[in-house]
Amino acid sequence: MESYESMGKLLANKDGLAAFRDFLKSEFSDENIEFWLACEDFKKTKISSQLAFKANKIYCEYIKAEAPREVNIDHKTRDLISQKMSQPTANCFDDAQELIVCLMAKDSFPRFLRSEYYKELVKKHQNDGQKRWLSF
Repeated sequence: MESYESMGKLLANKDGLAAFRDFLKSEFSDENIEFWLACEDFKKTKISSQLAFKANKIYCEYIKAEAPREVNIDHKTRDLISQKMSQPTANCFDDAQELIVCLMAKDSFPRFLRSEYYKELVKKHQNDGQKRWLSF
């Protein structure tokens, strides 16, 4: 749970998010962070016609079987989302987003903390005098 909370702090920081995103791209697993970002944007959508359009875009890009950037979620979650696509709501991807956050927290995030991307991030923030959020 600790890495989950630490990763949340990192994702809430613009520089931290950028460094983690670059790290994931270097590992060819950036679909996870891109899906997370798409979901965050999707939840802020207020216009219902935009909601359906964005939901379909996320579904086709990340969720449906054989999607170009398919994320690693279980069959049950994938099926539930498929059922919700006829009437998408702002939280229709929440379960999948939670699974991906947990996956990143357990898998990618610990490797990121040992990477040069993280070391550069720490160095940059130490030079700027900002250490508070680097508490992991």
